[in-house]
Amino acid sequence: MRIGNGFDVHAFGEGDHVTLGGVRVPHHHGVLAHSDGDVVIHALCDAIFGALALGDIGTHFPPSDERWRGADSRRFLRHAAALMRERGYRLGNADVTVICEAPKVGPHAQAMRENLAADLECGIDRISVKATTTEKLGFAGRREGIAAQASVLLERA
Repeated sequence: MRIGNGFDVHAFGEGDHVTLGGVRVPHHHGVLAHSDGDVVIHALCDAIFGALALGDIGTHFPPSDERWRGADSRRFLRHAAALMRERGYRLGNADVTVICEAPKVGPHAQAMRENLAADLECGIDRISVKATTTEKLGFAGRREGIAAQASVLLERA
């Protein structure tokens, strides 16, 4: 077995939605990011890459590379899943926590789980998505941005 963890954060900017777990979530801000800024998927990719000792998302999809400008992060997750399978692993489980005061994650968590399970080619029962606030402390509490952390357990296939 291998365990990995990941973390991602993006500042809020202009826009009318954020993308979380591949789901377009209405919000009075967007995020400042090179790709679509999906903190859920970015944290999850980093957790998988970490478990495999393959660097981080920036190693695989450098922000200096214009090919990834505005990219759909689900593409990144499918790449991480392919590397996982190539190395003889499957997802045991993934646990993702979104950290923000807004938008509300709960109403969209099931759709996020469905997307993540599809991209990782696993049962939805292996994917957890939940949210917390920082009780109005720090950048998230001031509603300046959004973050996510993820943990994964990889098992030999």
